[in-house]
Amino acid sequence: MARSAPHAGIDNLNTRIRSWWVMAALIGIALWLGTLAVFALFGVIALLALREYIVAPVASRARPWIMGLALAVCLLHIPALLTMDIAGYGERKVFLLVYLVLIAQASDVLQYVWGKLLGKHRIASPVSPSKTMEGSIGGVICATALGASLWWITPFTLPQAAMKSLTITVLGFVSLLILSAQKRARGIKDWGNLIKGHGGVLDRMDSLWLSAPLFYYLMRYGWAGG
Repeated sequence: MARSAPHAGIDNLNTRIRSWWVMAALIGIALWLGTLAVFALFGVIALLALREYIVAPVASRARPWIMGLALAVCLLHIPALLTMDIAGYGERKVFLLVYLVLIAQASDVLQYVWGKLLGKHRIASPVSPSKTMEGSIGGVICATALGASLWWITPFTLPQAAMKSLTITVLGFVSLLILSAQKRARGIKDWGNLIKGHGGVLDRMDSLWLSAPLFYYLMRYGWAGG
């Protein structure tokens, strides 16, 4: 592609990447400021996600606030990782939060990239038309490999890190499909337009609402002593 030539796929990816840098900076600043700042940041994220879910079009008899509250509570398990007391791990528990968010988000972007490069076979066209077999498998494998390679910042062994990252990526894929199905049922493409290239806050956090609580409880009862 010529540098000056427009290309919808590349332009969209560049917009997504710029937004990812902003989000990474916000999380980094919160981590630097301390636990209260992290809880405040993810509290705002959870409230924004709750609002997006509630205000989206829905059947008159439905009660979106129940599912919305569940989504918000699930997302609050992310900062709760900082309350862990893992023997021999000390204050490095901040890396647990970084690990969870990084692997989930990396899986998203890698699935997007592999899908654009090699995607041919649709997985669930009525639910998520852009999801392909090649993109999903490539993204999950690469994100799992990334998680395994970062075992040294966690209390896991390399095989344990591989299994944890695989769990995060697979659950992220499942939760994304579930929320995508709900978007299609409501007749909307995105939950909002707050984040350029991504849509709403819930569009960016959708891969974490199942993986975050499971990862938290695996850590709580597997490494923090219950």
